[in-house]
Amino acid sequence: MNVVKKLAGQSAVYGLSSIIGRFLNYLLVPLHTNIFVQPGQYGVVTEFYAYISFLMILFTYGMETSFFQFSRQENNSKKVFGTIMSSILATTTVVTLGILFFSDRIAELIMYSGHKEYVQIMALVLGLDALTSIPFAKLRKESKAKRFALLKIINISINIFFNLFFFIALPYLANSGGLFSEYFTAIYLPDNMVVYVFIANLFASVVTFLLLLKEFRFSFGDFEFQLLKKILLYTLPLLVAGFAGMINETLDRVMIKYLISDPGDAMAQLGIYGACYKLSILMTLFIQAFKYAAEPFFFSQYGKDDAKESYAVVMKYFVLTCSFIFLFIMMYIDVFKYFIGPSYRSGLHIVPILLLANMCLGIFFNLSMWYKLTGETRYGAYFAIVGAVITIIGNIYLIPLVGYTGAAWTTLICYASIMLLSYFTGARKFPVNYRPGKLAGYIGLSILFFISSEWLTELLSLNFTIKMILNTVLLLLYIGLVFQFDKLKEIR
Repeated sequence: MNVVKKLAGQSAVYGLSSIIGRFLNYLLVPLHTNIFVQPGQYGVVTEFYAYISFLMILFTYGMETSFFQFSRQENNSKKVFGTIMSSILATTTVVTLGILFFSDRIAELIMYSGHKEYVQIMALVLGLDALTSIPFAKLRKESKAKRFALLKIINISINIFFNLFFFIALPYLANSGGLFSEYFTAIYLPDNMVVYVFIANLFASVVTFLLLLKEFRFSFGDFEFQLLKKILLYTLPLLVAGFAGMINETLDRVMIKYLISDPGDAMAQLGIYGACYKLSILMTLFIQAFKYAAEPFFFSQYGKDDAKESYAVVMKYFVLTCSFIFLFIMMYIDVFKYFIGPSYRSGLHIVPILLLANMCLGIFFNLSMWYKLTGETRYGAYFAIVGAVITIIGNIYLIPLVGYTGAAWTTLICYASIMLLSYFTGARKFPVNYRPGKLAGYIGLSILFFISSEWLTELLSLNFTIKMILNTVLLLLYIGLVFQFDKLKEIR
């Protein structure tokens, strides 16, 4: 349990920054979904952030994981950092300049003619975030969780500040008729409010880059070509896996636009889908915080006598936490729904599907460590490619039939499939006694309680207050049953 406590402690620090920072950031969702009364406007934001997530894989090409792996293997971590940073700096400069140069053409290709500024801002954000990715990984490796957390919170706080300025203060100042109103009027774009979302993000990325300059200290003399070749051989499968994985994660938000015949309806559905995806906030925050702490932790445990036991214990508490989060959100969905604007609440039925999908993705991350630890990273590419095929086929078939609901189901099917593939392959290659029956029991019990709540609410026609009381009792009963069933003992 000591290793679990260590991981939990670091996850708590990372999680605190994620929960505080990202929660504040998620408060932008009600701002945006109320400012953008037409869901199609929020659909633009959803689509471009899907592009950013996808392209970030190209910009970083698995170098964060490679940094952890080769820092552990090589005697000279300074040389590893210098080699990776030199590579990232060169590729980021070339790709960023390429996107900026061809921004007009790119805007036309993705059906945003006349809005090349979206593409240009996106390129700058990607470039800055890619350059800071390895310094952030360095902070994680050195267990500087507090500095990592502080910088992340600063980044998000700046983003929030400028969103509030552009969407609340700027319209008021531009229309106030005050002394400096003409200057504010010059930068106020009431017909292109979407661009302010991207500009705020860019300002946050610039400040974060400047604050991380201290961590950029490296010499091009530390660059070693032979080491880079070894790193690239290790990271190439991770790049393929990353691309395929991002297809699984974000392609649905791109395909909705092209698979629904009515363009206006397509963008509206994309906006609703993107907003409702945000209601999985607690699940995504927990998984993100866990990932930050878990990856360096798993590498540090590898080779120890009790490493596999530690991995099993971590998985157990991860699944327990995810199951509780799923049930908590769904028991209080009538409260969480106010997180998004009224125009977007028709999509609430996809929230449990997306929560379960994210849970499967988190479990897959736990299971995926076996091929990263053993160096057999090609399996990550295999799994992700299978998932990508499922994503593409599932979305092509289901989106035209049931719209964004089909995208949600495809996401769940995809993540559940690659989770199972990773488990059964890992059971042969790197066996860990995860006790899958018990883990499935935790998840199944939470789903059963959610279904029971829905059934009782409909059967008894419960009002809001009585439903909340009932769901609170059910949530406490679930916790009690889990404690009774498991006794929270260590896995022996």
